[in-house]
Amino acid sequence: MVMFVFAAERRQRILDLVRSSGAISLRELARQVETSEVTVRRDLRALAAQGLLDRHHGGAALPGGLSHEPTYSEKALVAADAKAAIAGLAADLVSDGDAIVVGAGTTTQAFAARLTRHAELTVVTNSLLVATGLAGARGVDVVMTGGSLRGSIHALVGGTTEQALATVQGTRAFISGNGLTAARGLSTPNLTVAGVDRALAAAADEVIVLADHTKIGTEALLQTVAPEDIQHVVTDDASDPAELEALRELGIMVHVAATAANAS
Repeated sequence: MVMFVFAAERRQRILDLVRSSGAISLRELARQVETSEVTVRRDLRALAAQGLLDRHHGGAALPGGLSHEPTYSEKALVAADAKAAIAGLAADLVSDGDAIVVGAGTTTQAFAARLTRHAELTVVTNSLLVATGLAGARGVDVVMTGGSLRGSIHALVGGTTEQALATVQGTRAFISGNGLTAARGLSTPNLTVAGVDRALAAAADEVIVLADHTKIGTEALLQTVAPEDIQHVVTDDASDPAELEALRELGIMVHVAATAANAS
């Protein structure tokens, strides 16, 4: 009976994690519930048989979860320490005088907060949060794209946004997404967001993906940036080592930030 109760509680925790992210990797589920991947696979089979989630290669999603787009509020609650560590490491890839493109997301918001120390920096962005975070930075010139407001992620999207980005040629694009794998690259669940993310990537000489461990090994519905078009990935030390190695084998430079939890 004790084992049954424990299994039920563990499966409820798995469901909560899947619901908060829309889709999540097997390795991350095992880490979060503090059990083996074998046990999690068994739990996923049971939950899928009840119709509570969909199993997919390397993880799980809500029914229709590959097309589920978490809101800003939902994403802000996930992996905050990892995002802060990624932001600090990614900021080291920016030099004074650069003209960079920055997409929307909670990780890029944290990244933008680290750019206030730079001088003569130009930032083109479709993110209201990124722009607001840099509003008081004396050495940073912020250019917003225009477009239609997607309130759930505090970002500008649509044809106007894509047209504005088509006139930009920056040194590097810093973008996030909902999933990153060596097989498909960066992906997102929403069509209008996907179009803008592709335009952001095309607006710079290099693409740098900021992805915490909950996104590594996870896929969303729509590919935004193919693996061969990504030059750098900045992630944290809880990410799946096998997936990171697969990215390196494609010639992508992987930067791993140490989090407070693993600093020792």
